[in-house]
Parts: sequence; structure tokens; C-alpha cells
Amino acid sequence: MACRPAPSPDRPPRPATPLPGPLAWVDDGLDRLRQRDLIRPRRVRSGRQGREVDLDGRRLVNFGSNDYLGYAGDVRLTKAASRAACAEGFGAGASPLVSGHGTTHAALEDAISRLLDVDAALVFPSGFAANAATIAALAGSGDLICSDARNHASIIDGCRLSRATVAIYPHRDLAALDRLLAGAGPGRRLIVSDTLFSMDGTIAPLEGLCELAARHGAMLLVDEAHATGVFGPRGAGLVEARGCADGVHVRVGTLSKALGTAGGFVAGHRLLVQWLEHAARGWIFSTAHPPAVAGAALRAIELLGEEPQRRSALLDAAAEVRERIVRQGIGADGDTTQIIPVVVGSAAAAVGLAARLSAAGLFVPAIRPPSVPEGRSLVRVSLSWLHTAADHDRLTAALGEHARAG
Repeated sequence: MACRPAPSPDRPPRPATPLPGPLAWVDDGLDRLRQRDLIRPRRVRSGRQGREVDLDGRRLVNFGSNDYLGYAGDVRLTKAASRAACAEGFGAGASPLVSGHGTTHAALEDAISRLLDVDAALVFPSGFAANAATIAALAGSGDLICSDARNHASIIDGCRLSRATVAIYPHRDLAALDRLLAGAGPGRRLIVSDTLFSMDGTIAPLEGLCELAARHGAMLLVDEAHATGVFGPRGAGLVEARGCADGVHVRVGTLSKALGTAGGFVAGHRLLVQWLEHAARGWIFSTAHPPAVAGAALRAIELLGEEPQRRSALLDAAAEVRERIVRQGIGADGDTTQIIPVVVGSAAAAVGLAARLSAAGLFVPAIRPPSVPEGRSLVRVSLSWLHTAADHDRLTAALGEHARAG
């Protein structure tokens, strides 16, 4: 049966009404965001994610998606989701500990643990929930968490929820991290870091983090959200690519980026996973994510093994595109990854550049505070296996033409 497009909303927008008195502060808050060029439009996408995307009725080459391997719109995942939904229904109906954990979830967790070569895995409704719940389950009052300054918001919120003492070390600064750990009290020590930083395109110094964790008796948690599926001989992430599995105690990831589906996971030692089943509130008290989504993710993991050429071609293209951008002198921070940030400074400059690129037929989103620090607003190029050489040419030419304008 052919897929039919979802119906478009046809109800006209409701007329604006004054805010109730207790909410009057919202208007002032929004005004302050406007003055700082921090209002973000909510675009409506039509159709599937892919090489191109329809946003608000415009067809653009899509450099704004985390669909790194091109699986988000792949019909093979759609069919796998349909099979799982037919077998188990769409909604899970309950939390995993009650009755929401189905056979497809169990198969997915087994596939994740085999992909990462660890004892066990636990699937969460989202990657955000996985980070927030896991960090809060590993450290508490009297403990120390050391967190990279550019970690994702989900890590930041997990640190806050834990009620532990949180020490922020400068981005990838191992010497500063060493000093923080050396001065820690008698409680637990936890180091948390992204492996691939989503706004910077930088890679964590994993070998150094493992060495410091071992020397100071600290737990090491890494978030592989943007690395899973892209790096490593089997697509298991940067921990696999760098040979650091023995030094990393907790591996967090998402199913929503290179794997093209939805949900998050935590993987590691069997007893660690059992502890999280009893301590990670975002897993215990959330309805399990839909079996259909688990079925699609399970198929995506299979495809990692069947189609390794996608990740190798993606990283080859990333190296070439980054080099071409840097040669034009417009700056591309970060390491050689599929994420290429072009830092322009102010929020207004990032919005202006994104608008000029959109006028040229390219969707390259502006990234502004709080996603990045003040003064480091940027446009972020997210490369996909789906992009063609002609797309790369259009992108680098447009950046060369427009990055210095305005």
C-alpha cells in the first residue's frame, strides 16, 4: 500500500488575545529574545527527510538534518516499523517495568549491546531522557561531576538533577579536568562528555579522558549521539574508532540521528543496566517508546552492517567539503566530521547568513545562544550520505559568496 501524505492543517489561526495577568511577563520575555535576534521560527516540513526538504512550502537542499546516513526517510525502516506495529500495536501502553517492554524492545536492546560489544543496553524514549536520567542515577549529593563546557543541554540538565557538585572544565582541557579530579572530596567522581560535540564538530580527547578516569578512580560517561553509526569499523561510534571501550564505563547514544528513528539508549555492564532499571527515573516513569519505532531502529542497526560504504563515503565527503570551506578563508571550526560549523559571531550575523543561503536554495540553520556561547553564533552544515557532489559544489560556492556579506 502506498504511503499517503499527512493532511495539512486547514483551520485558520486563532486571533491574538491578551495574555492573562499572571502570564504577562511572557510578552516581555519574548521581546527581549527578539531584541537579541534569538526568536526561532517553527517551520513546517512536508514529506520525508531526505537530500532535499520542503520547509514552509519551499524546496531546499537539506544541510540542516542529523540524518547522516540517509535512513530517516528510507522505506526499509518504514516497512520494519509497520511490521512491528502490526505485531505489537503502536503504543507501548505502559512503562517498561509494568508491561510496556515488548519483544521488539528486547530485540533492539540486544542488537545495541552487540553493536557496542557490551553486556547490556537500555532503551529510553529519547536521548535527552537517557542522559538526564542516567547522570542523576549515577551521582548525587556529596559527589562530584566534571562536565565539559560544551556538553549538550541534556547532560547539563542531568548534572543539575543529580544534586551533585558540578565542576565545568574548559572545552577538551585535560589539564583543568585533572586538577578538578585531584581536588575532589571522598564521594563518587563522574566525568561526562560528548564524544562528538554537536555544535562545534569537535571530538573529545577520549584516550585522555580514559586515562584520567583510571588514575582518579572516576566513572566515565560519554554521549555518542552524533557518532553512533558514523564512526568505527562497525559504526559503533568514536569509542570503537579510538579503541577506548575498556576505559569507558557508560555509553549513551541516540537512535534519532544516523539511525534515522527515535529514542535513546544507555549501554554497559549488566549490573550497571540493572541499577538504571531501578534508579533512572526517566526510564522507570515513562511509557516505553512505540514498538514500531523500535522495529525501525532494529532494522537501521542491521543496515549499518549491510551498508558500511555509507559511513565511509560520508566521512570522505566531510573531509573534502571542510577543506574547500577552509581554503576560502571563511573558517570552519572543529575536526573532520560530518558536522561543519561556520562561526560568524553575533546572532544577527548567523540569521542573516542562513537567510542568504536559503535564498540560494540551501537549508543551513543558524545556531545561536543558548545552543552556543555568546559571540560564537554560527551556521551549521550537517552532511548526509544522500548529498551529491553537485550539492557540495553549491554549498561551498554559496558559503564563499555569502559568508562575508552583511
